Amino acid sequence: MQELSIEELTRYSRHLILPEVGLEGQLRFKRGRVLLIGTGGLGSPVALYLAAAGVGTLGLLDFDVVDETNLQRQIIHGTRDLLRPKVASAKDRINEINPYTDVITINDRITSENAFKIIRDFDVVVDGTDNYATRYLVNDACVLLGKPNVYGSIFRFEGQASVFNYNGGPCYRCLYSTPPPPGLVPSCAEGGVLGVLPGIIGCIQANETLKILLDDGETLSGRLLFFDAWKLKFKELKLSRDKSCPICGEHPTITELVDYEEFCGLRGGNDIEVETISAVGLRDMLEKTPENLEIIDIREPHEVAMGMLPRSRAIPFGQVVRRKNELNPNLINVFICKIGTRSEQAIRALKESGFEGRLMNLKDGTNAWAKEIGGYVVTY
Repeated sequence: MQELSIEELTRYSRHLILPEVGLEGQLRFKRGRVLLIGTGGLGSPVALYLAAAGVGTLGLLDFDVVDETNLQRQIIHGTRDLLRPKVASAKDRINEINPYTDVITINDRITSENAFKIIRDFDVVVDGTDNYATRYLVNDACVLLGKPNVYGSIFRFEGQASVFNYNGGPCYRCLYSTPPPPGLVPSCAEGGVLGVLPGIIGCIQANETLKILLDDGETLSGRLLFFDAWKLKFKELKLSRDKSCPICGEHPTITELVDYEEFCGLRGGNDIEVETISAVGLRDMLEKTPENLEIIDIREPHEVAMGMLPRSRAIPFGQVVRRKNELNPNLINVFICKIGTRSEQAIRALKESGFEGRLMNLKDGTNAWAKEIGGYVVTY
């Protein structure tokens, strides 16, 4: 049986004097194995607080590197960590906080092929992802393996948190049976996020994880917590397990992991090809044959106010199809947004509506222009 060293007894003394935790509870933390999927805005505070609390094993799964735009909210990383793998940066910081925590780094994407192998060795999974395909994948893998899933999501000033698949409670599919259409919900990279928001939601996720490891306290299982940072208001929605849920219901139809990119409409079912152009390619066209093209900026007005490319005009994403008659089919219409996702969806929608002019998408959007060209778009 594991025991606490003299140093650990001192380190965790404020836990040990809590009757709800005590020595046995602290040993539960030490024996606990928690997988964090994502070490970004949500994963950062979760990792910091679970390590400080004395969780014995933390698995960190992320395939990304530290970018300067991360530092506004991803507090586990620092300026000196730029371009380092996030899992490596996070491991170094965790080791500084608590050398008694064993950190397992997985510098990879989670997929239908590796999810079971990764998740099965952990007691609790904390979902810090930012896309629907991965959320459904994590949910389904947790249900099929019988693992609790501590959920969090953030956007602009609003956050959500819950606990899924715990003690007979509902799963993520009971709440959201199907994902929204691609492009309908902007990502944080497109819509922005208040830097402190993931800290608040991540701390709630860490709190729920500790209660699960203790097998005590009232968790968010069966409840969805909403938080509005701008108005500083909390709301709560009661959740029940859906008897017709395709994976945790009475007659499940999902018994194995599926293709979640296809499920979320990100591929397969959409055979409309979209021609792309790089930032350098667009610059060259603007210099050589500007009379042949027009740039359609589909960002929202508050985004456009940050700066626009030359020969461009704004048509917000939601108005593109309705205003297609304003487009000149004799020109090359280059569509842009911040990261290239919304503009790609806008082009597909135009093609489906019958527009026959040439349409191109700026690959990686204004972010790419700001990094590779600069000058016309404010970097933000």
